[in-house]
Amino acid sequence: MNTAVNQHETGHAEPGGEFRIAGELSVARLGYGAMRITGKGIWGEPADRAEAVRVLRRAVELGINFIDTADSYGPDVSEEIIAEALHPYPQGLVIATKGGFDRPGPDRWIENGRPEHLKSACEGSLRRLRLDRIELYQLHRIDPKVPAEDQFGALKDLQAEGKIRHIGLSEVSVQEIELAQKTIPVVSVQNRYSVSDRGSEDVLEYCDREGIAFIPWFPLAAGKLSGSENAVGRVAARLKATPSQVALAWLLARSPVILPIPGTSSVSHLEENVGAAGLSMDENTMRELGQITQSSHGK
Repeated sequence: MNTAVNQHETGHAEPGGEFRIAGELSVARLGYGAMRITGKGIWGEPADRAEAVRVLRRAVELGINFIDTADSYGPDVSEEIIAEALHPYPQGLVIATKGGFDRPGPDRWIENGRPEHLKSACEGSLRRLRLDRIELYQLHRIDPKVPAEDQFGALKDLQAEGKIRHIGLSEVSVQEIELAQKTIPVVSVQNRYSVSDRGSEDVLEYCDREGIAFIPWFPLAAGKLSGSENAVGRVAARLKATPSQVALAWLLARSPVILPIPGTSSVSHLEENVGAAGLSMDENTMRELGQITQSSHGK
């Protein structure tokens, strides 16, 4: 029997379960993605920095202990606000960050996987986050202009120097994961994935088999799942939940290795998202949602 979550009720991340990244970093499976605590175009300061700080602190209060960010968010801004809001960090909080992009302007992203850039980016993240070691450092993209082995080698060097503990990849194929694993142990993969965008299904299945954390970005398709006319809306009405809660609950039910990281700059929206952790999905509901026509959404 499904447990309905009232759309106005504030939940807690704990009912969503936990996952041990690399078998040792224990995190609540419902995390928080910190891209949206920046300005328009993921550029510059947020419209309300104080609200961004409140969002991060409220996330921790609600049991979220996995926060995903990147040096390119702002750039630098997201990491700086995380440190402002949460340092000294509570025990058990895992902050994952990423490197591998240059940001020449709003909504502009250019891959930069040169080893010297990745090492400099990691140093900058350590400084902004006020950390001695980053628990999970992810290659934001494999730069096609740089030999992949050189990029993986830079991450291996950072790990050997004790600056990062574990290594993840983002937007990769199964073949690219297997290539990386010849140089580095890959403990997480962050690809775009949602109930309406399942283009990374083969990567998810690979991660499921291998026990690798799968971190879906764009898990709510930037609000495109909110229409009541689609299956998500129908299920939400039936369960007295919101479409966002249904979409997140579907991810949590889809695989035990999935760690959704919905992002928001609003405390009320954060609380709504966390309510998804207590929403259970039976087989019929999963089947109904599984029949949604897959589509692609922009970055």
